[in-house]
Amino acid sequence: MKPLLVVDGYNVIGAWSDVSKKEWSIDEARDQLIHILQDFSGYADEEVVVVFDGWQSDRRITTEEVQGNIRVVFTHHGETADSYIERFVAQTPKYRHVRVATSDGLEQSQVLSTGAVRMTSRELLRELRELRSRGMSDHRQDAGMQRNPLEGRLPEDTVKELERLRRGIVQ
Repeated sequence: MKPLLVVDGYNVIGAWSDVSKKEWSIDEARDQLIHILQDFSGYADEEVVVVFDGWQSDRRITTEEVQGNIRVVFTHHGETADSYIERFVAQTPKYRHVRVATSDGLEQSQVLSTGAVRMTSRELLRELRELRSRGMSDHRQDAGMQRNPLEGRLPEDTVKELERLRRGIVQ
């Protein structure tokens, strides 16, 4: 079972300096966070659930949708992301490795009592930035490799014959 990362979405957005630097609207910031978490989930092989407050919205029900490889939750009117996350983490089996990203002190205490690991929003943002940077570095390194790693281990005449077959050249 994959490790689970639960993110308090608006809490992380509030700690993210790029939001004010780039003058993103709340919708843009939310979309950017979701996009970065999708990348993270695939690269780190972790299940990610990001929760956004709906307590000041008109939402009558909590909605969950899968976007790419992460689950995005919008709580209903009157429910905070904190209360949703606390309940969600408490219902997760104890044997599963769970991390919760939030800077809310009370929520951190609550999730720690369930056995989850807490991290601040800034810690998550740093991890996302480092993973993205390391991934780009790995990608650049991989780009310098041969197109097909098997190609380097085959005799030259075999490579030529396979390429001829691939192109459909009949002799």
